[in-house]
Amino acid sequence: MNETYNRPLVVGIDAGGTRVRAVLAEAAPGGALLGQGAGGPGNALSVGRADLTAHLAAALGQAVPPAARAQVTAVHGGFAGAAPGLGPDRGHDLALSCLADALAAHGMAPGAVAVGGDTEVMLAAAPGAPLDGLVLIAGTGAVAARVGAGRRLLVTDGHGWLLGDDGSGFWLGQQAVRAALAALDGRGPATSLVAAVLAHYGLPEEWAGVAAAPAAPSPEAPAADVPTVEQVAEAVVVRAYARPPVQLSLLSPAVVAAAGEGDAVAAGLVERAAGLLAGSVRALRPRAGEPLVLGGGLIGPGGPLLGRVGDLLAEHGLRIFPVADGAVGAVALARALRP
Repeated sequence: MNETYNRPLVVGIDAGGTRVRAVLAEAAPGGALLGQGAGGPGNALSVGRADLTAHLAAALGQAVPPAARAQVTAVHGGFAGAAPGLGPDRGHDLALSCLADALAAHGMAPGAVAVGGDTEVMLAAAPGAPLDGLVLIAGTGAVAARVGAGRRLLVTDGHGWLLGDDGSGFWLGQQAVRAALAALDGRGPATSLVAAVLAHYGLPEEWAGVAAAPAAPSPEAPAADVPTVEQVAEAVVVRAYARPPVQLSLLSPAVVAAAGEGDAVAAGLVERAAGLLAGSVRALRPRAGEPLVLGGGLIGPGGPLLGRVGDLLAEHGLRIFPVADGAVGAVALARALRP
């Protein structure tokens, strides 16, 4: 890029459970977007200090060329898990500290740096950069919020993989593994999710057949290359526990695909996920005519649950705006900062 950076610039950051995205833009309202970059996961509750700093630095390094760094006057970051008051190693304080370190690593010293939640930047990414309305994010995690004057007024869910995120990609993946294990040991109905889960964990897909036709008890030892149902289930459990829990979200596309192919168990999970997400919005007491911004891989533009969630909420008369991510909204909030 041969751009001459001779005017004030801002950076907007959207840091979610799957990735960090940074966008460089002119500071003037309506100014051009000049660069973008991406890094690894950015949840300020589940990503440690070193990794979060590295992911932010990677995104900033790609988005802001060296020649532009002295012109960056303001930066706003919207972080999943950026709750205040959790101390220096979690939430808001960790996000602010890591962002400062990542900026310093590239020699940037903007006059204004602010961090907030991912819902605020997602709302601001809608047409006209609204500061008042409702937001529902469903990607790796899930959270809904009512935002007023650019600040969260009411939040539903967003409690992370252990305690919440109902209807999220993580939730779908976890439920898929649970359904597969139930099908294997006879507690649940047969489902193509067994094969999908086995493939996800690098296990032979043909092992799914032991669930459909388990061998009758026999005093003879089974053939060495034919596992029992218990062995298949144990192999799934061992591999699942060996990985970070949040990686269960990687199974969500397989659930959606299985539902599309007519698997009743997968279709039920997708329907439940949509219902849980819609319930999070209803808990915000929506009013007719309010904007509702939908973001995240499941309900953003082209998301597999977008249509169903929209149908479930149609009775409330909301104006629904699916957006790809919150980075453009973070740019709008960065422009509003005063160095």
